[in-house]
Amino acid sequence: MEGDSVTLNTGVKTNQQEKIKWYFNDTRIAQITVDQSKICTDVQCNEGTEIFRDRLKLDKWTGSLTITNIRTSDAGLYQLQIINSRISIMKIYSVFVHDVSGVGTDKVSVMEGDSVTLNTNVKTNQQEKIIWYFNYIRIARITGDLSYICTDVQCNKGTERFRDRLKLDHQTGSLTIANTRNTNSGVYKLKILSSRTSIIR
Repeated sequence: MEGDSVTLNTGVKTNQQEKIKWYFNDTRIAQITVDQSKICTDVQCNEGTEIFRDRLKLDKWTGSLTITNIRTSDAGLYQLQIINSRISIMKIYSVFVHDVSGVGTDKVSVMEGDSVTLNTNVKTNQQEKIIWYFNYIRIARITGDLSYICTDVQCNKGTERFRDRLKLDHQTGSLTIANTRNTNSGVYKLKILSSRTSIIR
């Protein structure tokens, strides 16, 4: 989401013998030299490139790149190069940034103990992936072909907030919370992903 931070993880722990370079749409935006004598981001790496201006952070232990206060203009392809005397690794990350103004928000009130349904207002063609989050924790999911459907603990081990109180409608992806509690108050986020579109509410 626009305004959030995102970290592009290298998935490695460096031994400080590697050269690490990050590119955004073929422009170098961050670099660590082999001996770590030079660590640069954005303008320091390339004069005149002020796309990120003070919004990039580079982890010198892993080479992972964090973009803070992300903007829609930051969406695109990020390329990672890790080079040492033996191997060269290349990874590509595709980053999508959703405009906050384009996200629909509904407010729902319910009495404690009642059930509430959060409607997607769509009828799926079973080609979409539907994911529900509560305060940024995934609590329910349906894969496009319905081969995998999970709620609460099945989706994330150790998250037992709703324990057997969530139901997913296989036709619409709508989420029902039974026997609601005060602790269930908060922000619920819905993602509907298909090969053509992405919807967030």
